[in-house]
Amino acid sequence: MASAEAVSATRTTTKLLDALRDHSNAPAWQQIDTRYRPVIRGLAIRLGLNASDAEEVAQQALTEFVTAYRDGRYDRNKGRLSSWILGIAHHTTLHMLRRGRSQPTAMDTLPEPSDDPSLRAIWSDERDRSILSKALELIRAESGVDERTMLAFELVALRGVPTAEAGHQCGMSSEQVYVAKSRITKRLRQVVTQLTEAFEEDV
Repeated sequence: MASAEAVSATRTTTKLLDALRDHSNAPAWQQIDTRYRPVIRGLAIRLGLNASDAEEVAQQALTEFVTAYRDGRYDRNKGRLSSWILGIAHHTTLHMLRRGRSQPTAMDTLPEPSDDPSLRAIWSDERDRSILSKALELIRAESGVDERTMLAFELVALRGVPTAEAGHQCGMSSEQVYVAKSRITKRLRQVVTQLTEAFEEDV
């Protein structure tokens, strides 16, 4: 199991949202920022922005979200928190694109409604990418996972290196590489499931 603290960091609770109303509560802001910034940044890049502008969009969208939330503009009865943030991120991205600071490849095909299936699919893809990155980070930090096992998994599963070559680089037999890959893959699925369920727990 991933640590309770790590899972909690991806969960939106009433306590966290209440804490956001306190302007001096930096940890609450940091938790929201850590959760949503990479997703918003990835969405902005997928919609045509360069990395620098996408980072600016993420900052602007998160700031707008917190300001709007503190002003009482979020109505839980009208939709999920993640959908509201998606709408803010989408609007901010379009504004940046229309300022002409980046050159989108297909400006006319950008989805307008925040509930557009293609836009939601991009958001989900970027959420999954962020969760996978976090899950790998947590697994690397676990005391029961040694560096060779993790490296063997990354070479074969993430970089597509042949098993024999991965074994040579790690000083392992092909059978050991296979076992390492299977072990980490199983653990990764567990952690990803935990983090995804926590991420989707909009209150």
